[in-house]
Amino acid sequence: MLGVKVSRRSLVAAGGALAASSIMPASAFASVQATAAIRLPPPIGREERLVRLAKARELMQRHGIGAVVIESGASLDYFTGVQWGRSERLTGVVIPASGEPIIVTPHFEKPSVEESLKVPAEIRVWQEDEEPLKLVADFLRERSVAGSPIGSEETNRYFILDKLQQQLPGAKIVNANPVVRALRMIKSLAELALMQAAADIMIGAYRQVYRQVRRGMSQAQISAMIDTAIETLGGTPEFALVLAGEGSAYPHGTLKPQLVERGTVVLLDCGCSVHGYQSDISRTFVFGGDAVPEVRKVWEQMRRGQDIAFAAAKVGVPAGSVDDAVRRTYESWGYGPGYKLPGTSHRTGHGIGMEVHEPINLVHGEKTPLAPGMCFSNEPGIYLPGKFGIRLEDCFYMTEAGPRWFTVPPPAIDDPFGPSR
Repeated sequence: MLGVKVSRRSLVAAGGALAASSIMPASAFASVQATAAIRLPPPIGREERLVRLAKARELMQRHGIGAVVIESGASLDYFTGVQWGRSERLTGVVIPASGEPIIVTPHFEKPSVEESLKVPAEIRVWQEDEEPLKLVADFLRERSVAGSPIGSEETNRYFILDKLQQQLPGAKIVNANPVVRALRMIKSLAELALMQAAADIMIGAYRQVYRQVRRGMSQAQISAMIDTAIETLGGTPEFALVLAGEGSAYPHGTLKPQLVERGTVVLLDCGCSVHGYQSDISRTFVFGGDAVPEVRKVWEQMRRGQDIAFAAAKVGVPAGSVDDAVRRTYESWGYGPGYKLPGTSHRTGHGIGMEVHEPINLVHGEKTPLAPGMCFSNEPGIYLPGKFGIRLEDCFYMTEAGPRWFTVPPPAIDDPFGPSR
């Protein structure tokens, strides 16, 4: 019944306007490598959240949006610090274009919500026999914005929009991406430091577990060891996907159990979080070190794909051009064409931050220009159905001078965990 921390593995659609200067000058990003060490930085503080709210109000006024409605999830946490799971009972925030926001939550949840609220906001409660969207509508009328377009965060569930329109007939509900996503896509130094810590913990956990893998181990056993290592290093485990043998040819695995044997291709795709900010790193190696020529060749090609993507990621270019650059080379090697197999059946990378997958993506057709503060995965895996797959994944962030790694890709299949930076 009580609210719980929202899952970080949900997928979200891309979209929204970009505000490259939404949190801080882009020139400041050049110092992040020096400021983010292997430690646990403090969580996002009150002052940064107040800056976010101020920027949200500026963007609402610029786009003619009277208020933004956000239900529980990463965006609620982003603006208010309230971490809450989704259920049939609405807990959310209404941010007006002028003035302080309100939190709407069930009466019996108010004490729990107050514990994590990090910004000034009135908490308005509803009883079990009351309609929570009436509280939202009443607030919008109070602020004289009920007749203005109302922004809905893109992951809000339909019942929220439907019941809000019942309370405000004729209300124009619009996508809040020009406000919410425009801000969340551009990470501040504090956010980058948390993501760097999560990446350092994840690669450290990999190094620990790599030395402990033994012949005959199951995927579940390796996954459990990874989670334990993450916790030992101070992170919060989020997901641990372990694929072995033929299962590595399918990006998100197969139901067929696989055991590790000498010569087995093992693909790890795992992530952890630090104060809500994510890492997502993949490594592929051959247990026992006996990589056959075909596996070695594909590993080296995929590793080259990461370099191609990294070189193509320049400030101002369309995000989709990064994917296109990789795919052109892969096709010249005989893969594809496009997303066909054998080859790369998924995008080159995805946005990452408070959620493991968030806009925008490095995918063909994505026209949003890259800007300082954006963060992405770089993972143009190569998959040979019925045989094996190779996926290496490291995340990077954009600076004015170009991309910078959170973790440096490994140098060779025989040294699959290489340097962390």
